[in-house]
Amino acid sequence: MELFDSLKQKINGQNKTIVFPEGEDERVLGAASRLVADGLVKAIVLGKQSQIETTATNHAIDLSQLTILDPAQMPSDQHQAMLDALVERRKGKNTPEQAAEMLKYPNYVGTMMVYMGQADGMVSGAVHATGDTVRPALQIIKTKAGVHRISGAFIMQKGDERYVFADCAINIELDAAGMAEVAIESAHTAKVFDIDPKVAMLSFSTKGSAKGDMVTKVQEATALAHESAPDLPLDGELQFDAAFVPSVGTQKAPDSKVAGHANVFVFPELQSGNIGYKIAQRFGGFEAIGPILQGLNKPVSDLSRGCNEEDVYKVAIITAAQSL
Repeated sequence: MELFDSLKQKINGQNKTIVFPEGEDERVLGAASRLVADGLVKAIVLGKQSQIETTATNHAIDLSQLTILDPAQMPSDQHQAMLDALVERRKGKNTPEQAAEMLKYPNYVGTMMVYMGQADGMVSGAVHATGDTVRPALQIIKTKAGVHRISGAFIMQKGDERYVFADCAINIELDAAGMAEVAIESAHTAKVFDIDPKVAMLSFSTKGSAKGDMVTKVQEATALAHESAPDLPLDGELQFDAAFVPSVGTQKAPDSKVAGHANVFVFPELQSGNIGYKIAQRFGGFEAIGPILQGLNKPVSDLSRGCNEEDVYKVAIITAAQSL
């Protein structure tokens, strides 16, 4: 089944609510309207009512089934409840005055709606920089128990082939513990997309064929991941060909249950991960879907500012699926 048809089936009838802080943008507004019309999610769009209505008129977008909230015109009791919850969540790191200032920004309002259970996930980044989306999420939603960092995965799709690449978007450097965390979270992401995870911890070495600190890090990450998730099919360190090509895997790592059959590829740092997914995308003709933020308590998705309406539509579907 095609990827997004499968995801649509998963979220259909689940009554998930996605909040869109950039509701004045025609790409976001158009995608939100389509999602609701297709019966996939409920949508809350944030922004000035008059500007949203103007955008809708100019682009023939139906607003009838959307919930529109202007953060500047929020009912006083709702604003106070959100302010109190934010001050409590920040545990003395921000004064009530500072928290009130934060709530002037739609990404903070959207993040608080997710934190308070008023929405199941948030999609932003069509207008805002990545930091403006990720920072509130880290401050308020925070990472899952036992997870110390978020990471960015891409689903690499071509025909019937589907793989996970991570981290390709967030962490410039990873230590062994960080790489192990990314591996386990990437396996969770794989399952959302109907991939039975077989995780390869990538290196320029296979099973000690080369030496060096970078190799040792991947070996240590593999051991830590095995300790945390002993039932997860995972192996390392593996070169990409040993991880992916059955004949090479048999030759280079004959005792491995993952070598030659991996479908989740964990890179040792951002440079190789970012280059790797773009090579697969541009040379290999794979569609790169993401980045999908991993490790948060509740899903928040960061769009590219160069996105189109279809990108917003698809990312919202992914976000809803992550919330299941």
